[in-house]
Amino acid sequence: MPASDSAPLLATSPLGRTVEYSSRYAPELLFPIARAPKRAELGIVRNPPFYGLDLWNAYELSWLNPRGKPVVAIGSFHVPACSPRLVESKSLKLYLNSLNGSRFGSPEDVRQRIAADLTAAAGARVGVTVELLSGRPQRRLGEIRGELIDDIDVDIDTYLPQPDFLGADTAAAMVDETLVSHLLKSNCLITGQPDWATLAVRYRGRPIDRAGLLRYVVSFRDHDEFHEQCVERIFMDIRRRCRPESLAVWARYTRRGGIDINPFRADAEDASPPENFGDIRQ
Repeated sequence: MPASDSAPLLATSPLGRTVEYSSRYAPELLFPIARAPKRAELGIVRNPPFYGLDLWNAYELSWLNPRGKPVVAIGSFHVPACSPRLVESKSLKLYLNSLNGSRFGSPEDVRQRIAADLTAAAGARVGVTVELLSGRPQRRLGEIRGELIDDIDVDIDTYLPQPDFLGADTAAAMVDETLVSHLLKSNCLITGQPDWATLAVRYRGRPIDRAGLLRYVVSFRDHDEFHEQCVERIFMDIRRRCRPESLAVWARYTRRGGIDINPFRADAEDASPPENFGDIRQ
């Protein structure tokens, strides 16, 4: 799907309308959306100044074995930030549901099929893991290590993104720290339904004003944008307003439709991606 074609086709997305449930394999249900138009709003017209991935966890993954017996599993999908397209989340749920009545020879067959379909939709190689529940996979609950800023006592009355809240103390010594907030909320671009997340900002540079960062995070509360786009907007705003020497932004969004999405963006290609543990709200 060319980038120029993506915006008008959002109206044809399965989001926000009744879609017939299919339990037969249907890769055509995947709805890719070009990243370029939203990135252009941020002043990104060619190669983005960040690397990273969108980490998806799918908890409602099932298919039939060759004898028709159901198999249940957990899937994880690593969509590179360099991919030209993201995949709309409801379409991914519908696609995964289409595996429910389909027979596969092995879990590896399922993994390869999902990987091929998501790679085709995203336009770049998507990494896929499939863990059978019968194998008792372990999912550790944890928290992002950093300084929580949510207890700062501030007045807030702005609920649309306001980059002017951001700033750094240019006279102070350099710091290397991670600031964390559980107060990120945005809304689905199509349906207006709320999306909740924990946000982490890892940086090296002059100290970011924590009260200003908290006001900025909360200012997304009435903002309509997809998860990945919100994280890229936050990354670019902090980069421009605070000018850190290095920067990484990570959001862990709560589960919707049996799927959680966790975008990660960093300005260094070799920046360590976050561990895939479960946030307490996931």
